[in-house]
Amino acid sequence: MPGEEAVDPYRADNANAGAQPFEGDGMARAFGGQEGIRRIVDDFVARNFADPVIGDIFANHDRVRLTRTLFEQFCFILNAGCDYTGRDMRASHKDMGVQQADMNRLVENLQAAMRAQKVSFAAQNRFLAKLAPMRRDVVER
Repeated sequence: MPGEEAVDPYRADNANAGAQPFEGDGMARAFGGQEGIRRIVDDFVARNFADPVIGDIFANHDRVRLTRTLFEQFCFILNAGCDYTGRDMRASHKDMGVQQADMNRLVENLQAAMRAQKVSFAAQNRFLAKLAPMRRDVVER
């Protein structure tokens, strides 16, 4: 992808997304399809980079790659017709030193991005429940 930094080789696999996709297209529709998911991801990434609490975690990361892979991950999990080509959660967060408080702030930023796109509270909660088990692969201390 133009603008992305090179990464060590790995095997791209939808299993790396960290969750099985929802059945049917209801969740994809609740998020506005691929266009809505893209807007949420763009907003979410911008919030994280600008965040005074967790922004330092993102400061030296490849924003282009992060945006692309988050879009793919969310799109895959929401069953909106995408494949996930990123690394697994443990590998992609290795040695970042993410703490529980950082993860909580990240979730708050995701909730704000979803609210901004008018995703219903119920749909937000269903999505967050799919993402929640990934916490153990992201939080290091």
